[in-house]
Amino acid sequence: MRPATTAGGATFAVVGERDAEERMAGGRNDGATRAGSTVRRRTGEHTAGVHALLRHLRAVGFTRAPEVLGIDEQGREVLTHLDGETVGDRRPWPAWAHGEAALVAAGEWMRDFHRASRSFTPPPDAHWFGDHDELRAGEVVGHHDAAPYNAVWRPAPTASGPEDGHLVGFVDWDLAGPAEPLRDLAFLALTWVPLTAPDIARGDGFAPGTDRPRRLRLLLDAYGWRGSTEEVLRAVRERALQHADGLERAAAEGYGPAVDLVAEGVAEDFRRAVTTLEADTPWLLGARGEE
Repeated sequence: MRPATTAGGATFAVVGERDAEERMAGGRNDGATRAGSTVRRRTGEHTAGVHALLRHLRAVGFTRAPEVLGIDEQGREVLTHLDGETVGDRRPWPAWAHGEAALVAAGEWMRDFHRASRSFTPPPDAHWFGDHDELRAGEVVGHHDAAPYNAVWRPAPTASGPEDGHLVGFVDWDLAGPAEPLRDLAFLALTWVPLTAPDIARGDGFAPGTDRPRRLRLLLDAYGWRGSTEEVLRAVRERALQHADGLERAAAEGYGPAVDLVAEGVAEDFRRAVTTLEADTPWLLGARGEE
């Protein structure tokens, strides 16, 4: 890999002959490719804002996210590769994704990320995936897709079990955008506790009878949530419905990955999660001694 410089002085990485590219598992768009210690992905109107966020995180000492290296000669973004294991295309998910160690680490990661993001001022021309571009009072620019399938987990060198290791960070920042922190936390709870429909949770590898009230409490305590559990559950419900609506809207507009996901029933799965959540709310409120 050799560096190159644009007319404006920005440095980016160029794939050389020795940097053979390989497709990375997972992803619904055109996928990402790895070349040496870098990841290459197609850009979009959100890229400039996401890059500004990632550079800010690095500047304030938050290193558990990819680092922006620039744009390559094919017009793709170039990011550092986070070294570790990912869910990739596997289902059920690997054992570490079900463990309490990863659950707690995800909550702590989001706590620290939100703290770092609070001092970020987006560029005035930033465009985000969400429903508005401006950063409003009480909002942060969140990740909004910090699910197990976007986590990078590094097992301990002498690991004797799946929970021996640490969370390196999260990838796939395409859905980043301004919103209240609770919206980001809600999706974390939906996918890590998990609060999905029972058959989806089983398909992802969570054992029947998983103690979801306990896992919800562990997650919220790791994040440092000071509000009520009921607030979180309301936000999870809203977030799941927004996700379903967004997928269906994007599919209607012909966006390929969304068309596939809706055809596979993913939007309906999020609606079924809401039905499950409404039935289980009294049980889940007991997670932190609430009724």
